[in-house]
Amino acid sequence: MANRSRPPRPRAGATRSPGRARAAKGTRSRPASPRGRRRRGLPLRRLLPGLFLCAVVAMLLLRGYVHSEIMADHRVRPEAATGKVPEKILDGGPVIDTRDGKETSLRIPDHRIVLTFDDGPDPTWTPRVLDVLKRHHAHATFFVTGTMASRYPALVRRMVAEGHEVGLHTFNHPDLSYQSRTRIDWELSQNQLALAGAAGVRTSLFRPPYSSFADAMDDRSWPVAEYIGSRGYLTVVNNNDSEDWKRPGVRTIIANATPKKAGEGAVVLMHDSGGNRAQTLAALGRYLPELQGRGYKFTNLTEALGAPSALAPVSGPDLWKGRAWIWLVAASDSVTGILVACLAVTGSLVIARFALMLLLSFAHARRTRRHAFAWGPPVTEPVTVLVPAYNEAKCITATVTSLARSEHPVEIIVIDDGSTDDTAGIVERLGLPGVRVVRQRNAGKPAALNRGIAHASHDIIVMMDGDTVFEPATVRELVRPFGDPRVGAVAGNAKVGNRDSLIGAWQHIEYVMGFNLDRRMYDMLRCMPTIPGAVGAFRRDALTRVGGMSEDTLAEDTDITMALHRDGWHVVYAEKARAWTEAPETVAQLWSQRYRWSYGTMQAIWKHRHAVVERGPSGRFGRVGLPLVSLFMVLAPLLAPLIDVFLLYGVLFGPTERTLLAWLGVLAIQAVCAAYAFRLDKEPMTHLLSLPLQQILYRQLMYVVLLQSWITALTGGRLRWQKLRRTGELDAGGTPRGKDLADLAEPRPAREGPPGTRGQRGTDGSERRPVA
Repeated sequence: MANRSRPPRPRAGATRSPGRARAAKGTRSRPASPRGRRRRGLPLRRLLPGLFLCAVVAMLLLRGYVHSEIMADHRVRPEAATGKVPEKILDGGPVIDTRDGKETSLRIPDHRIVLTFDDGPDPTWTPRVLDVLKRHHAHATFFVTGTMASRYPALVRRMVAEGHEVGLHTFNHPDLSYQSRTRIDWELSQNQLALAGAAGVRTSLFRPPYSSFADAMDDRSWPVAEYIGSRGYLTVVNNNDSEDWKRPGVRTIIANATPKKAGEGAVVLMHDSGGNRAQTLAALGRYLPELQGRGYKFTNLTEALGAPSALAPVSGPDLWKGRAWIWLVAASDSVTGILVACLAVTGSLVIARFALMLLLSFAHARRTRRHAFAWGPPVTEPVTVLVPAYNEAKCITATVTSLARSEHPVEIIVIDDGSTDDTAGIVERLGLPGVRVVRQRNAGKPAALNRGIAHASHDIIVMMDGDTVFEPATVRELVRPFGDPRVGAVAGNAKVGNRDSLIGAWQHIEYVMGFNLDRRMYDMLRCMPTIPGAVGAFRRDALTRVGGMSEDTLAEDTDITMALHRDGWHVVYAEKARAWTEAPETVAQLWSQRYRWSYGTMQAIWKHRHAVVERGPSGRFGRVGLPLVSLFMVLAPLLAPLIDVFLLYGVLFGPTERTLLAWLGVLAIQAVCAAYAFRLDKEPMTHLLSLPLQQILYRQLMYVVLLQSWITALTGGRLRWQKLRRTGELDAGGTPRGKDLADLAEPRPAREGPPGTRGQRGTDGSERRPVA
């Protein structure tokens, strides 16, 4: 086995996933010439998330505006003096005409009742009101708000079709005495836009919100009436207020709506929206026949005044603008409904995941920490440790030195994947016993690992990254589960070594809670999705049966783990096999790493999708493991931003208190899970102080990365390997590097060129692009 020069052939039936990373095979990269360099447009995978986010925000803002959650003004001005209001207006009728500079008022003729309904249309009560009016052959005038007309255009069309008049009641019902003329114009134009889109008409009737009788006009509301008239509108108040909004009882509503003098005409105020209108409906059913029996006729306002209809048809651009508005409002309601449903799904998934994590992690800890627990006979034979390395001069000394201190006998093979910074030379100069260096042209991590497997001398193979540090007991703990012959692979406990920075602390929380607590859960469910590249061990037989490390995806560790499950092997978690890795220290590096992880995981899920319909171990993994991985690692994180979107929306537009309480509740659940994970890992709780900030900032970055990965997958894009810049901050014990270990390395000056330069020539003379 040690002399094999090529990895095993892939097993029959292996499939390649769409969007496969060609760069993993060493595709050439052409450096851009400064003169010939062209400015590239914004990539689709970045443009689409931005457009999607803008569209969602626009839909939410539109929905909030139409539902009076944005730009709403609920102030009501108290009564003021009446010195500036003409006496003829105060003593006049309910219809005020200030058009063309006039100051007149009109009364309703005797034996005429103009029933008016405010604040609608309402999807529950307006249809019933219209049914009662139709049954008694009565007409009415509906003063509709733009918000309700935009949401329920079919009811406005029915009003017009059945011969009723429609008037404006502003768009979202503010007290206009507080508003500027610009805001008044906006309220009127938006209300007209809604009418045009709903019924293809415009109106000349207007009723101010919070208005009552003509003699209630004061020095604050009169200038508004004058301005409204200058815009071509009749202002309509009332003679009789039924006060049905107080729900005083059917008899009281009828009494309030009945003219005090027999036969006197009146404008009667009722409501078809704004709450429970059951009493209004019951009163209307008795009021109409009773007054019709007294000789009253229920007509529209203009019919009662003998004037031309207040409604005029709209055509041309105004009509299409109105229809577009109604369509956008309907779309915003639909989108918001979908988002709310997705939020419910997300909440259910989050709670289910947390519950499973806590329950199964507790069961895993109890099982593995029992005094009598054992995987099987002790594993004492030597193992091979593979260290694939590309330009790891800053880290490789600490990595190899930590392996040399292992408490378990090991053979160490460093596979130098065409490094240009003397990584191989540094290892050779260390002169550590049991350490071999295998050089190859730059071909990618999977190829380097397969090359290492070919040179391995032992049946158990440990794999790690070139920037990772093992504790002395790590290998020993990592290979213990192989005492069980059913175990084909073991996942170790990867921990962040450079956790002193804020971004490092956030990743530390993620590793302890999001990765290791997850692994305990997946171990109990026998569907571990990933053996981490930083610390994992495999049986050689298991690797051989599934075809070795595959280049089909960018997540070769997830790919090989899923392949092992499908082949019937157990994959378990060894919590005491700790490895310290150097996490990305900048947002750009973190973005590159997680983008590759997310996209690679999607590739692996797609590659192994046929397991869902297969039998045996493969079918079990396909029907248990793949759905869980897809739900918890792809779908739930993709939908999780909705929690923060609705948090921001609720804080800005309300209900603020309930929104904050809900978000704090989710944070509390996460804090409990994180605290339990830290307790299991025996980590200090101090880093959890940054958990709230992590949820606000760090999590958003992960959302965008996952969304970008989705778009890359759906658009058929390709993602290349990225090489993270290392700082070499970890020493052989996992702590910040000291000068003694740094002096051992004596790295040569790096010859690494700018991004896009070609890699070192291989032994066959071919030229390969550097890959990590």
